[in-house]
Amino acid sequence: MARSKSSGRWLKEHFDDEFVKRAQQLGYRSRAVFKLLEIDEKDHLLRPAATVVDLGAAPGGWSQIAADQVGERGRVVALDILPMDPLPGVEVLTGDFTEQSVLDELLAMLEGRAVDLVLSDMAPNISGMKSVDQPRAIYLAELALDFAKRTLRPGGDLLVKVFQGAGSDDLMREFRNCFEKVTVRKPKASRARSAEIYLLGRNYHLS
Repeated sequence: MARSKSSGRWLKEHFDDEFVKRAQQLGYRSRAVFKLLEIDEKDHLLRPAATVVDLGAAPGGWSQIAADQVGERGRVVALDILPMDPLPGVEVLTGDFTEQSVLDELLAMLEGRAVDLVLSDMAPNISGMKSVDQPRAIYLAELALDFAKRTLRPGGDLLVKVFQGAGSDDLMREFRNCFEKVTVRKPKASRARSAEIYLLGRNYHLS
C-alpha cells in the first residue's frame, strides 16, 4: 500500500529530528527521554534510592533514565498497555491503566510502599478529532493524579503529560489542591506545534 503524503512528511520529519538522531546515537529507546532529562535538569525530580512509577512507559525511554538515576537502591515500576522489552532495574507490568484489575495489580506490586515520584507520559490513541481526543487525554491525566494521591508519600512529586484545551484548567486546579507548587513545563523536545505540556506537582500534601 502506498504511503499517504502526510505519513511521508511525518516519516521525513521524524528521521530528520535532532532528538531522534541523538536518542539513536546514545542508545535511548525514544526521543522522549530528552523531555524528562530537560525537566529533571531544572527540577531535580530523580534522586538516588527513590521509588518511581512510570505510567505509559513504552517503549521505555523514561524508565531507562529513571533506573539510571535512582540506582540499585531505588525502584522503578513501569506500566503500559503495549508490551515493553525488559530493562535492567525496571519492573514491567503490561496492561490497560484504565482497567481496575490492572490498577489493582500495580498497587499489589507496590506492596503498600509509598512512592516518591509518579511519571505519566500517557496519551490516548489519536483519532484526529479534538472533541474526542482531548477528553480522553484529560481522563488519563486525571487517572494519573488519582493514582498519585493514593500512592505518593507526603512531599512526593507528580509529572503528567497534558494537552492544553478543554479540561486542562480544571486539572490544574486539582493539582493546586494537592501540591505545594505546580509548574508547567514545555521541553524543547516537545514539538512546537503540539498542544502537549507537562504539569509538575511538587511536595504532595493530603488534601
